[in-house]
This record gives sequence, structure tokens and C-alpha cells, in this order.
Amino acid sequence: MFNNSSKIMFLSILMMGTMISISANSWLGAWMGLEINLLAFIPLMSDNKLMSTEAALKYFLTQALASSIFLFAVILFLLNSSKYYSNYFMEMIIFSALLLKSGSAPFHFWFPNVMEGLSWLNALILMTWQKIAPLMLISYLIFKPLIIVSILLSSLIGALGGLNQTSLRKLMAYSSINHLGWMLAAMYNNNMLWMTYFMFYSFLSFAMIFMFNMFKISHINQLFSLFFYQKTMKFFLFFNLLSLGGLPPFLGFFPKMLVIQSLTINNQLFLLTFMVLMTLITLYFYMRLCYSAFMLNYYENNWLTNSNYNLFSMKSILFLSFLSSFGLFMIYSLYFLF
Repeated sequence: MFNNSSKIMFLSILMMGTMISISANSWLGAWMGLEINLLAFIPLMSDNKLMSTEAALKYFLTQALASSIFLFAVILFLLNSSKYYSNYFMEMIIFSALLLKSGSAPFHFWFPNVMEGLSWLNALILMTWQKIAPLMLISYLIFKPLIIVSILLSSLIGALGGLNQTSLRKLMAYSSINHLGWMLAAMYNNNMLWMTYFMFYSFLSFAMIFMFNMFKISHINQLFSLFFYQKTMKFFLFFNLLSLGGLPPFLGFFPKMLVIQSLTINNQLFLLTFMVLMTLITLYFYMRLCYSAFMLNYYENNWLTNSNYNLFSMKSILFLSFLSSFGLFMIYSLYFLF
């Protein structure tokens, strides 16, 4: 991606669009930033492959629909002198359009299909950077009846959708929908908490996708046949998966623990119980992946003994994986020291 000057230009415009959105002091300015961000991401998605062109078209149509609904609601908001529309109705439309832009349930249908057609680097941008502007705008306008529905549905669909997937891109997409439910729950009580959760989620996603991109892994069956010659890499890959799922000894549990604490303090016990149960389902399909690889009686070929990967990339992966696996212990150590 970064060896092409036009790609660097579009990446810069994409970042600028997000910055315009989150720093805008009017809904019209926020809409303009979202549009700049969308139109810069389309050329990045299209890399002369049939699947990526299809994904770019799906993404464009969905985002254009969300933008037009958003603009329609904003214009109604500006024409507030009309007595036919209440603020309640307009807030609901704006909130729904932003949920569609971020890929939250029940407006999530485009997200796994678009993810399936992207390269790993574009998928990482879609899962992390592209969510910043919609989530920031959602945090400005929390529409309470709809955000509860979205939290419950995102947790449910993110958990159940990943159960029968063999494609790692779709698995990461449904995982992202589940994490979006947690981010919205964090946002419901505390505006800073969702940003903390988002930073941890972005780091863990980066660690996973960096590994998938380097080894060119796209499907689950490749995980078992790739790391015969390197047990360390295999274990760190699955530790990263478990960390992304939020298993307690790993770093991914830390943001979930903060959200659990926040929901408990605010006495939202039904929401908390439901989300934890759905996360257990997510952990089940991660554990199903890890189970075969961790077993001692797993059959292997003996002749795959060499690796031809860049030493710097291997060290980077090991460092990221170490932070993902043991970061929670480091955070606790720093907490007790200071």
C-alpha cells in the first residue's frame, strides 16, 4: 500500500476527513468530514481485484445511503421551526444513520461482506480508523432507547455470526461487531471509557492482522498447516486470538473489566449479564480454533522445517504478541508501583 504516492495521498485525505468530523462544531461540518473520509477510502479499497471492487461498491452504496439519511435529518434539524417533526424523531434518524456508518447491529449486514473482499491492511483501516468518526458523533448524541437495542443486538450478532465461519476476515468482522457492542455500552455511561476500549481493541486487531498479513492467512485451515516449524509463532497467534476475545490472563480482558466495572457501578446488571454471556460464545469459537493447535497429539508433517520470513517482521510480531499476551500483568505491576 505505502509504495504508491497516490495511496499515501488518499490515506492522508482519509485521516483529514476523520479529523474534520470529530472537530466540527456543526452537524453539517461533521457530514462534510464523513464524506471526505468515504471518498478517500474508496480508491484505497479498489486494488484491481474483482472481490475488492465489489467490496468498494457495497461500501460506497451503504455509506452513501447513511450519509444521505444523516444529511436529511440534519436539514430537518436546521428547519426546527416546522411543527411536524419533533427533536426526538430527528435524533433517532441521525443516530440510526451513524450506527449504519459504524457497522453496528441492527445495521451491520454490509460489514462482513465488505470485509471479505478487502486486503488485510484495508480491513484493519475499516475495523479501526473508519469507526472513529461515527463513534465520536454517536457519543455527542446518545439516543438512549436505540443505543440499548444496538448494544444487545451487536453483542448477540457478533457472537452468533462467527460460529459457523471459516473465513478469518468474516471472523474478525463479527468479532468487531461484538466489540462495537462493548464500546457502545462503555459510551452509555462514560465518554472517556469507550476511547480507552477502542485503543486497546485497535492494538489487539493490529497485532492479529499484522500476523495474518505477513503469513498471508485467510482461512482457518491455513492456521493449522502453517506453523509446523515454529511452535512459538503458533502459540503467540492463538494467545492473540484469546486476548482479542477477552480471556482474563491476557491484555484484552483489561478494557472489558473497565466496562464491567462501569456497568456494575451504574446498576445495569441485565445488560452486563447478557454481554458477558455473548462474549463467552465468542470465546467458544476462539477456543475451538485453539483447541486443536494446543493439543499434544496433533498430527504434523515432518518435512516443513524452514522459514523464509524477514527477521525484523518476525521480531515485531513476537513483540506485539508478547504485549498482547502479558500486557495485563505489566499494567497491574505499574498500577501497584505508582
